[in-house]
Order: sequence, then structure tokens, then C-alpha cells
Amino acid sequence: MSVGLLIITHKNVGKALLEAASAILGNCPLPVITLSIENDCDPEKKSAIVKKYIKKLDKDQGILILTDMYGSTPSNIACKHISKNIKAVSGLNLPMLVKIFNYPNLDLNQLINKATSGGIDGVMTCKNDH
Repeated sequence: MSVGLLIITHKNVGKALLEAASAILGNCPLPVITLSIENDCDPEKKSAIVKKYIKKLDKDQGILILTDMYGSTPSNIACKHISKNIKAVSGLNLPMLVKIFNYPNLDLNQLINKATSGGIDGVMTCKNDH
């Protein structure tokens, strides 16, 4: 059993990142559901959908919710569901998701640490060494 992953992002950002990470690694080692948030959505209706998705993903190992931007509607929806076994990390990027998928057997808190380190370490200034 493993941690469930719920990706809540603007438009189809989460779906695209999931597809890219799965293509890079050749598979998706964790149970994952993505939820797209449109600009004109009703946050309360989306929150009810999140609740259903959490129940679907919950296998008693915890749920990690990933959002694309802190303080945004996806992040605000995620924060409403934080509890002892449901945590949220904002700032989702491709290196973060790949890092998470490389450690599918970690517990929730360990996975959060990998997520944040993967996301931070994946942001760098590019240089031309020629």
C-alpha cells in the first residue's frame, strides 16, 4: 500500500505534468487522481469533488495533495482538506513529481520531504558552459 496522490491545478496543468512524469519513468507507481480547476469554477463544488477523490484514494497510508500555486483557488481548496493524514504541498513542478514517483514506498511525511526537495532542487539558472 502507498500514499494516494491528488493533483489539483489550474486548467490541465496537473494532467500534463502527470503524463510527462509517467513518460519519463515509464509508469506511475502511486495511485493518482488529477483535478482541473477552471477560472469560473464554484470552489465549494470542487471541494465536494475533492472529498470524493480523497475517499477513493484513501488506503490508510495518507493522501498528499499537490497544487500548482500557493494562495490560488486549487491551493485554497486543498487547504480545506488538510488533516492528520491529508497534507498539501504547493508549487508543483515536473522535478517534484518525478522525485515523488521515485520513492513510492515512503510514508506521507517522508514523501512530503522528497516532494519539496525535488521541487526546489529542480529550479536552477541555466548556464552556457561553452
